[in-house]
Amino acid sequence: MLIKGVTLRGLEVFETLAKTGSVAQTADVTGLSQPAVSQQLRNLEKALGTELVDHSRRPMVPTSAGRNFLARTHAVLSELRLAQSELSMMDLSHLPELSIGLIDDFDNDLTPRLVTALAESLTECRFKMITASSHDILRAIEAGELHLAITATTGTPQDGLVEFPLVRDPFILVAPKGYYPTPKVAAEQLDQLPFLRYAADQLISQQIEALVQNHAQALGQEQAFENRFEIGSHLALMAMVARRIGWAVTTPLGYMRAARFHDEIDAFPLPFDPSDGLSARKISLFAGKDWADQLPRTVAQTTQGLIKRQMVAPSIARLPWLAQDFRLLDELL
Repeated sequence: MLIKGVTLRGLEVFETLAKTGSVAQTADVTGLSQPAVSQQLRNLEKALGTELVDHSRRPMVPTSAGRNFLARTHAVLSELRLAQSELSMMDLSHLPELSIGLIDDFDNDLTPRLVTALAESLTECRFKMITASSHDILRAIEAGELHLAITATTGTPQDGLVEFPLVRDPFILVAPKGYYPTPKVAAEQLDQLPFLRYAADQLISQQIEALVQNHAQALGQEQAFENRFEIGSHLALMAMVARRIGWAVTTPLGYMRAARFHDEIDAFPLPFDPSDGLSARKISLFAGKDWADQLPRTVAQTTQGLIKRQMVAPSIARLPWLAQDFRLLDELL
């Protein structure tokens, strides 16, 4: 989710102003009034807590902070324009309404881009978007309360729905920085720290528990790890790992959401050998069968493109050993 005060219009104004150096020229390019351009820039600078341009110079030039932020602005707007171009290839004017649900795993990177592109393409449409847990998203689309849903799957076929598989999100181990020097040491010494679990009512928690119990059975144990901690918030769980309270099992999507803790966390492949059906979760787009036309496929294609560029590629750049496991499914691009 964008920081309050950071708007896409503000980013467009800053990008244009950095190029033109002129409030008047920026107003001409964006179609805003000059006072509106100045207000958009002030709002953006206030939200970020820093000046992005040198207001004393003519033409205006970005400050050091502005130059760093400009690269991010280019990337965000480039992704948005690409998503819009993919969606604009369809005639969506006939749609009276569209509702979509997304799991909160995508809040940082994908959801703002996808939903903005959809909203701007559906000019005559009543549009609704929600973020919630996988269980809640699946219940809502099964009940007919949503037209489209992007969610982790239970592995059970969803009657009455059409599925477009998007990405395989493998389970990985996260531990305090430097506590386990190698995956081999981690496998031998996991019991030295508590196992931090997601809250039991979450689908990811249930999938990880099946994985852990499979490991326990392979060792001839009733339970592999003591159940002391259940944490409902993903970032709180990652914060506890960073504070050296314990270790956890998560996925690349979960790990990348916790970028603020990366310097305090190590990520490893799972140090035990899961059966193939338990080694990863699958993220899919679901649509009601009465929506099984080109729209769900186009949204799925756009979503896959965003996942590939915003999540898969950065994850593999940081953790190259993910290359074989963190990948798109039945690539629609």
